[in-house]
Amino acid sequence: MRTASAIQQCRQQCVRFCSTASSSGTRPPTAIVMLNMGGPATQEAVEPFLTNLFQDGEIIPLGPFQQRLGAYIAKRRSPNIREQYAQIGGGSPIGHWTAIQGAGMIKRLDELSPSTAPHKFYTAFRYADPDTEDALTQMKADGVTRAVAFSQFPQFSCTTSGSSLNHLWRELRRLELGDAFTWSLIDRWPEHPGFVQAVTENIQAGLDQFPPDVRSEVCIMFSAHSLPVKVVARGDQYAWEVAATVRRVMDKLEFSNPYSLAWQSKVGFLPWLTPSTSDVIKGYGRQGHKYVMTVPIAFTSDHVETLFEIDIEYAEEAEEAGIELFQRAPSLNGSETFQDALADIVNTHLESGEACSTQYKLNCAGCINPTCRHIMKPVVPYQRHRDLATGTETASTVAHLP
Repeated sequence: MRTASAIQQCRQQCVRFCSTASSSGTRPPTAIVMLNMGGPATQEAVEPFLTNLFQDGEIIPLGPFQQRLGAYIAKRRSPNIREQYAQIGGGSPIGHWTAIQGAGMIKRLDELSPSTAPHKFYTAFRYADPDTEDALTQMKADGVTRAVAFSQFPQFSCTTSGSSLNHLWRELRRLELGDAFTWSLIDRWPEHPGFVQAVTENIQAGLDQFPPDVRSEVCIMFSAHSLPVKVVARGDQYAWEVAATVRRVMDKLEFSNPYSLAWQSKVGFLPWLTPSTSDVIKGYGRQGHKYVMTVPIAFTSDHVETLFEIDIEYAEEAEEAGIELFQRAPSLNGSETFQDALADIVNTHLESGEACSTQYKLNCAGCINPTCRHIMKPVVPYQRHRDLATGTETASTVAHLP
């Protein structure tokens, strides 16, 4: 278990990496902006983190009283969430692991792409420090002109990658930095071979936690953060991109074990994706399965969903269900293979000269967000698919949208 002092050390390490991790050179760095939701690094940061989350109508719409209701819900939930973080060491390690992954990525990038070097990563958390404003102001101070927005969610969802990018463009306008940087973006990478390889290696390491004579009997349960069904109904691509990752990983494993996909971390009373991870565990127990291993397939590092929800809550449920041995495959965290993958993803993107993937231009069929899928000051001309018919948007006007 991580102590409070260890959490503080992680925060200091994150700041140190973010401020120094770029290669030397006289040219301004190419910025790689690592977008994620973040997590509270200390007990004191829990309520502000939850307040930022519940006041964000793009993630949890609460209507005209969003700010007041969001603050109220955050205050009510904070004691329980603080207790969860207390049981995993006091705070989230996501800042620590993002710094490790970012430093490894740019070290490799400087070698892979000397023409765009030096590279520097900037952590841009949505609800915690260092936040998007911190990243953008530091980029300006560093003289950055070329930037890549790099979603740290392998599979795209409007609620995660999409909303993080929308927030990035809003912050650029708010800070009057819309003309400061030329942007491209990496919005998804669910089937990247290096990512698949890194997950496969961790599953193999996870299977080593079981006695050799039962490893082939272990049920591999992939677990991903769930999503409201109404978001899926609009056309969100997350669920099938997660399934695509699972299929690629199992193909790499030559389908050595039985496997399933479950969904965790539901919030609120609305219908979310099913089956839930909890229900799958209980069902496997009723069916007489004795060996189960959970694989966090949509998370790139440890945080409360792995360290508390899986390792503590689901482990207790597995024991109650009669499962003899319940384990979790390691998270990607400091995986060298994963750092190789991150560098390759960015290098391939830079070599392409494109502003974004073809898929990013496609709004969900039932999209209700008029600002979704913009790019601020794109590196090449860019237009959303839904604007082609009406001619309502051009690349030159994107930066000036309200």
